Amino acid sequence: MNAQGIVHKYGDNVDTDVIIPARYLNTADHKELASHCMEDIDKEFVKKVNQGDIIVARNNFGCGSSREHAPIAIKASGVSCVIAATFARIFYRNAINIGLAILECPEASEKIEAGDEVKIDFDTGVITNVTKGESYQAQPFPDFIKDIIAKNGLLNSMKV
Repeated sequence: MNAQGIVHKYGDNVDTDVIIPARYLNTADHKELASHCMEDIDKEFVKKVNQGDIIVARNNFGCGSSREHAPIAIKASGVSCVIAATFARIFYRNAINIGLAILECPEASEKIEAGDEVKIDFDTGVITNVTKGESYQAQPFPDFIKDIIAKNGLLNSMKV
């Protein structure tokens, strides 16, 4: 399982209210949520994000509320992985539950810049910055989490 894409970079404490503003929570439509993803922190995000792109942020990504809408909006926008130095725990859990790959890696969070092309090997946890020719080591996913992500979420992974 791998991912490769262009980086969209954000800072510390990106909360769920800027990932998907509360004014859009009256829909469960994933495409509608994606059309407003990150708009309160980056109005151009939905215009420039492409399938497979990667979000890189600093500390405490996904803080704030426990709403699952935030990782759903990110995933539905085409993002293949979020890398951060740290994640809010409830966001981390919600992301895995819906099959959004997320990796904690402080070094990658610090050194990767917006516009860099990044490749991720989920089996080894190696994050390669293709643009800079650098690699960073994240903790690889255990097999059960790889299975959840591969099957597009926890509920799908439990189907027989």
